[in-house]
Amino acid sequence: MQLSAQPYEERLTAPRSWWLISFLIGVSFALILLPFGTLPMLGGLVGGTAAAAVVASSYGSVRIRVVGGLLLAGEAKVPVTALGVAEILDAEEARAWRTYKADTRAFLLLRAYIPTALRVEVTDPEDPTPYLYLSTREPERLAAALREARQAAEPGAA
Repeated sequence: MQLSAQPYEERLTAPRSWWLISFLIGVSFALILLPFGTLPMLGGLVGGTAAAAVVASSYGSVRIRVVGGLLLAGEAKVPVTALGVAEILDAEEARAWRTYKADTRAFLLLRAYIPTALRVEVTDPEDPTPYLYLSTREPERLAAALREARQAAEPGAA
């Protein structure tokens, strides 16, 4: 199996405002524990901030990669040969595919804080998933990487 010429990788990191919110959660824990003294208050500040930061970091740690003829998106691992046309979705169209146009059988890797997305058809007849919905900040680049990887993975490709 030939590796794609330009592998694609993107981490769907949480927005900066979430880190401020994590600190504010720590402050609220500190205020809750203030009646018990200074040490519990500081523990609440540190512990609450750390717990909220871990949650924000883990939610934003999901990756989308195109490497070695595979699309790796969160938990999904799909060969690019099983994928069809990739449709770039602007913010309005992405919102439509997240809501009333969505198919319950589809694989959705969505992050509401990322306005754009890519919808990729699944052409494998054995797979009941009709399409993949992938939130991405760079849908054009992801579509190009999938196209290149599919061309490299086709039999007889040079």
